[in-house]
Amino acid sequence: MQINIVAVGKCREKYWTDAAREYLKRLSAYAKCTVREVADEKTREGASERENELVKETEGKRILKCIPDNAYVIALAIEGTPLDSIALSEKLRIYGISGKSNLVFIIGGSLGLSSEVLKRADEQWSFSRLTFPHQMMRVILLEQLYRGFRILNGEPYHK
Repeated sequence: MQINIVAVGKCREKYWTDAAREYLKRLSAYAKCTVREVADEKTREGASERENELVKETEGKRILKCIPDNAYVIALAIEGTPLDSIALSEKLRIYGISGKSNLVFIIGGSLGLSSEVLKRADEQWSFSRLTFPHQMMRVILLEQLYRGFRILNGEPYHK
């Protein structure tokens, strides 16, 4: 299985990059996994709704350029379907047996995802109703994918 994560913004703090690198290493036993960063747009304080939409549209165009035509796309969005770790592992199993072997996960910027990116997504997942910094969300996603593969393979993983 090929897993691609497209994330808006750079992972700058060493502790986040170290954590992401560790989970990418662990995931390599189960899938080929890559992370691609796209530039985030600066958002001025007190920006209008239209200015915010333009920021999301600009970031969205960058994201869409990173998605292969044959990819199955999962957008991470607060409004998405909530999953627990068991349900996530079951999704991975279903993708594997149904030929969805090229997965793309999308992590948006501080304003979320453009409507065009959400339209392109085959699914939307929510890890929480809370808002997380994109660097933290990247580590959470990688950890949950790793946990999902461990569950799927009947391997122990602390609860």
